[in-house]
Amino acid sequence: MTHPTPTRKIARQATSAVAHIGEEPEADDPLLAFAPYLHKQPRRNSITPDLQRRFVAALAATGIVKQAALSIGKSIEALYKLRAQPGAEGFAEAWDLALRYGAERLEDCGLERALKGGFDDDPVSGWGGRGNGLLIYLLNRRSAFRVDEREIRPGHPIYERIRAEVLAEAKGEALRTRPTSARDCDRAG
Repeated sequence: MTHPTPTRKIARQATSAVAHIGEEPEADDPLLAFAPYLHKQPRRNSITPDLQRRFVAALAATGIVKQAALSIGKSIEALYKLRAQPGAEGFAEAWDLALRYGAERLEDCGLERALKGGFDDDPVSGWGGRGNGLLIYLLNRRSAFRVDEREIRPGHPIYERIRAEVLAEAKGEALRTRPTSARDCDRAG
């Protein structure tokens, strides 16, 4: 995949079009195993399942929606519209997970920056001192993706989802092991 080349003379003028690009997930990565949105009547310019997967892979690599949209040649507006369609839940979940990947990459970069220095204008590391406030803000936002397990109690969405899964599994197990006729009961007893 080719990415746009920088057009700015000074690195600090860079925009998302020249942002740091991480590695895209492999084709067999579970992130890309989502159920894509299938258009009822696809057109020439539809966002196909292949484009949806390429977008999610680019989003995981960049963490920037605009950059990922550019990489597949589609507008942000078209992607957000697709995301909101009934039946695009798999695409929306993969999108959110790809953003988490991007946030984790940012956290890794921030940790590297803190450990190796680069808080002043440093031509070697490429980190300029002006971005520290933004970096701190973004790292604080990162906590929005984390759940403190001490908060997971009855009524919490994660608790209720896990509870429903366990109850459904237990019900399915009970149905599989229950005798189906009186003759089966005689054999069991």
